[in-house]
Amino acid sequence: MTAAGAVLEISQLLVGYAGAPVCGAITARADAGEILGVVGFNGAGKSTAARTIAGKQQMLDGEVRLHGLPVNEDAIPFRREVAALFDEDAFFPSLSLREHLQLVARGHSVPDPDAAVDAELDFFGLQDRAGAVPDSISSGQRRRLLLASAFIRPSSLLILDEPEQRLDPVMRERVGLRIRKYADDGGTVLLVTHDPALLLATAGRCLLIDDEVREIDPARAAAEIAGK
Repeated sequence: MTAAGAVLEISQLLVGYAGAPVCGAITARADAGEILGVVGFNGAGKSTAARTIAGKQQMLDGEVRLHGLPVNEDAIPFRREVAALFDEDAFFPSLSLREHLQLVARGHSVPDPDAAVDAELDFFGLQDRAGAVPDSISSGQRRRLLLASAFIRPSSLLILDEPEQRLDPVMRERVGLRIRKYADDGGTVLLVTHDPALLLATAGRCLLIDDEVREIDPARAAAEIAGK
């Protein structure tokens, strides 16, 4: 049974490959309007955990529930609730940036999709390249397109795996404000990051992924990130 107010509940979750866990068991919860940071050294299992919670790979053991329902990427109700960003450039090679965002917006029944697409292109500084195809733009611009695709659609859980990658400092700050607004509007965020400034600007709580997973204060986590 889901605890009152909980959007995401994780209980004794083991993640890994070929039956071998890559980190300790994860137990956590996040409520509506909450940003849960996830930190750890390279290779600790942060991205593996995020992908498992998003339903993109099988868990080894434990349980993950979203609004009380088990994770299942094949289930339409689950897909409707979860927007995610991972380090994958999954694009249609013949579609322009604008067409990619239109496809996402219309597929998720966004009201006034054309206006929503223009707003995302403006926010992420992509309006001048709106007619270009992904292969003709920079890796940073492709990253911004993936972020726009995650933000443009309705969701109640936003999973972001190192969204700061390939972004300049100004855009990192803007993305931090956007994440904060998503939570202020009632969304729940699972944020994997190596950026101490982004962590401090957003997360209210933080998980340290290691052989033993534990919750630590975001300020302490940011200090540890900055020291590495």
